[in-house]
Amino acid sequence: MTTTRILVTGGAGFTGSHHVRTLLGPAGPGDAEITVPDNSPTPATPPASTRSAPPFRFVHGDICDTPLVAGLVAGHEQIVHFAAESHVDRSLLGAAEFITTNVLGTQTPLDAARRRPGGPARFLHVSTDEVYGSPAEGSWPESDPPRPNSPYAASKASSDLDALSYHRTHGPDVRVTRCSNNYGHHHLPEKVIPLFVTNLLDGHRVPLYGEGLNVRDRLHIDDHVQGPELVRTGGRPGEVYNIGGGTELSNKELATLLLDLAGATWDSVEHVPDRPGHDLRYPVDCTKISRELGHRPRKDFTQGLAETFAWYRDHRTWREPLKHKAVPRAGERAPRERHRAWR
Repeated sequence: MTTTRILVTGGAGFTGSHHVRTLLGPAGPGDAEITVPDNSPTPATPPASTRSAPPFRFVHGDICDTPLVAGLVAGHEQIVHFAAESHVDRSLLGAAEFITTNVLGTQTPLDAARRRPGGPARFLHVSTDEVYGSPAEGSWPESDPPRPNSPYAASKASSDLDALSYHRTHGPDVRVTRCSNNYGHHHLPEKVIPLFVTNLLDGHRVPLYGEGLNVRDRLHIDDHVQGPELVRTGGRPGEVYNIGGGTELSNKELATLLLDLAGATWDSVEHVPDRPGHDLRYPVDCTKISRELGHRPRKDFTQGLAETFAWYRDHRTWREPLKHKAVPRAGERAPRERHRAWR
């Protein structure tokens, strides 16, 4: 059996760690050796949790460290690039960290992949539906141009275009995925579902932007990770693939479901001023990945949300040390170390 050596940037973060566990688990390819570089002080899943697997290696380092990245890429045939700063609210408070990590932190491994001794490495760039902007109706196909409305989305759109330009200019095998909003266990409590769940579990109120009419397509993490793997193994070079969950609901509808799970009432909800440039909808057209690669979301949203709620209820010791690093209420700055997080 020929072994494929895969570098997974951001492999200690929420989506990246799920991807690594999938690759190394019984549903994985069985022929992969995984290296995860990370520089996050608060990884969603600590690297130690997977270090015991023989084909796994963790390297502490900075994604913008050109010599380190070049050395790592040289020993791998493929790169799956999850590394990113990913919280919209924090990008509104300070965009420089997002530009550095998401743009320069994509260009650095891209350049290393192109110059890799022995031939260019395949590069799978994992992005977001937020790059498209906010259409009033319909869903985005991959052919729609990026129209980002936040510093975070702009940094991801920039990295997408950078990745695709490397394929068109220099020829390396570059593929891009754009997923809808992920949810599931081990999600850092700065994101809306774990923030609401942990607040409700702790008897606190939850902040709802405006009237809660912003609509998102929710995608369970188990359904997301199968998408990049399908694109890595069967996608076409130079192509973009949308990955969605097929469950669109407003933040108000989401809050209602979470209140029911917690046995709480609307007295636990605090309406707060909407954030600047808040996109109304993020709908993606997933026909392409479904038709070409057979991707289908399998997790029923009601079941997945209940399982996620139960996980946070049962893992207080995991979430409590991280809660102070979350954005606790809309518009407030939470204490957080400055870092370039490979997640």
